[in-house]
Order: sequence, then structure tokens, then C-alpha cells
Amino acid sequence: MRVDELPLTLGPHPRGRYGAITDVEGVRVGHATIARGDLRTGVTAIVPDALGPSRRRLPAGLSAGNGFGKLVGATQLVELGALETPVLLTSTLSVFRVADALVAHVLARPGYEDVATLNPVVGETNDGHLSDVRARAVGAEHVEEALASASGGRVVEACVGAGTGTTALGYKGGIGTSSRLVELAGRTVTVGALVQSNMDGTPGALGYFQVR
Repeated sequence: MRVDELPLTLGPHPRGRYGAITDVEGVRVGHATIARGDLRTGVTAIVPDALGPSRRRLPAGLSAGNGFGKLVGATQLVELGALETPVLLTSTLSVFRVADALVAHVLARPGYEDVATLNPVVGETNDGHLSDVRARAVGAEHVEEALASASGGRVVEACVGAGTGTTALGYKGGIGTSSRLVELAGRTVTVGALVQSNMDGTPGALGYFQVR
């Protein structure tokens, strides 16, 4: 059950149709999940359709709240404010394999034959509590699966893709998403978010979010 199925009102702004980042026009999400043996991991792809041979960059920014992140591609986001690839999320030690596979995927697309430099963006969290993180199990085939399965509409959430092995505040973590419709300069714009929740803490910390 999602929060939007409960009788709760969170904030003054209404949700989009799906309550997901895919409510933003031209944004798709896909997953590849690995759940076998001692592996609980995967990769999640956020794909902006506006990127392509005719538009190589989109405006982007970055705000870092945790210095432990192994975020590939951060420098260009900060210095140039430019996004050149889909954004992929995965397990900490699989970041580098995923980034390499993402570069290969984009360079192989029609219209990219003349590209000599490319900045992949891949984020992560450490799913080592529930998965063998040292196995670095996420490979090119999983990146291709996540990108190929990316779609609009309702997003599959929770224990899937990059959220398969994550935990948060003593509970099972995962992938979550939401959206809000905001009035800006006389028009309605959609703000979307997708989260790979994975953090330390104790269940007592949830007291801050209790409904009274």
C-alpha cells in the first residue's frame, strides 16, 4: 500500500496522476533485479527522453548531503550543470561496472558515432547488509535490462532494482517515488522525485513521523 492510498494529506500541493517521477513528461523508469543465493541487489534507470542525438545535454544540478556517496559524474553536474546520460542507481561496489556499461550503451546508439567524451551519472547506496556487495554482481546485461524496461506511468517500487537489498532506520528500504503539481509563474508544473532509501538509524527515529 502506498501513502497516497491512505487517508493522509502530506503538504499543500496535489500529487500527479501516478504520484511518481514519471508524472514529469518524458521521464521513464526501469529496473533490473538480482535475487538469488546471497545476492539482493540490482540497478534502477531514470531515463529522460529529451536526451538523444539532437540534444546531447539537459540542465542539471547536484546537492550532496552525504560525503560517503560513490557518485560517478558528479563533477560535471556541479561545474557545468549538464546531464548527458540517463541516471542509474545501483550497489556501491557495482557503480563502476554500471558506469562503464552505461557509456557503452550510449555510444552504441545511432547518432553518437562522433562522440569522443561522455559523462555517465551513476549513484549508489550500500546494500551489503542483505547482499554480497563484494561480488559486484550488477553487470552490463542488467544495465541493458533496466534501460530497455524503462517506461512511463506507474513505477514499480519497494524491493526492486537498486532498492532490492537496501535497509532504512531498521526496516526494509527500497525504491520510492512521488510527484507534486506546483503553480509557478501562472502555470502548473510537475515536480517529481525518486529515492533509493538506505540509511542507518533505529526504529525510534520514526517517532518524528508519527501521525497523531
